[in-house]
This record gives sequence, C-alpha cells and structure tokens, in this order.
Amino acid sequence: MTADAAARAAALLAEHRKSIDRLDAVMIYTLAERFRLTQDVGRLKAEHALPPSDPGREERQIARLEALAKDADLDPAFARKFLNFVIAEVIRHHEQIRTGDA
Repeated sequence: MTADAAARAAALLAEHRKSIDRLDAVMIYTLAERFRLTQDVGRLKAEHALPPSDPGREERQIARLEALAKDADLDPAFARKFLNFVIAEVIRHHEQIRTGDA
C-alpha cells in the first residue's frame, strides 16, 4: 500500500470512528431519557399498587422492535436480546421504587 493510500485509509477510518462516537453518544442519551420515563412509570405503578412487570406489553414491544430491526437490517435476535436486557433493568428499577430502595 502506498503512503497516499494509507493516509486516505487512516482519514476514512477516523471519520467512521467519529460517526460511531456520535452514535454512541446518541444511544447513551436516548437510553437515559428512556430510563427517566420508565422510572416515572415505576412510580405510577407503585402509587397504584400495579405489578412492576407487564408481560403482555413486553411481548408486544419485543415483537414491534424485532419488526423494526428487520426493517433496519439489524439482526432481530440481537434486538430481542438487547430489549430483554433493558426490560429486565426497568423491572429491577420498578421493584426498587415499589420497595422504597430507589
């Protein structure tokens, strides 16, 4: 590889990494906002003695996000694993809110 080609490859790599870094920031801020909202839901559930988990909604959300993943050309199995992780964390937060540990 020539020095010029190597320099172009390094510049392209740097641009890709900048884009990845921006997307990582978007994901973190989006997750933070999502968890702020789900904590509001957890407080509402605790106030009204509702269970921290809603299996029907969870199933519908997983199916909806799997379909979105397919549309986005993302592995639906990965989307399911990711959402299951997020749901488990939300339920944990709701249980903490309900017991006063949050």
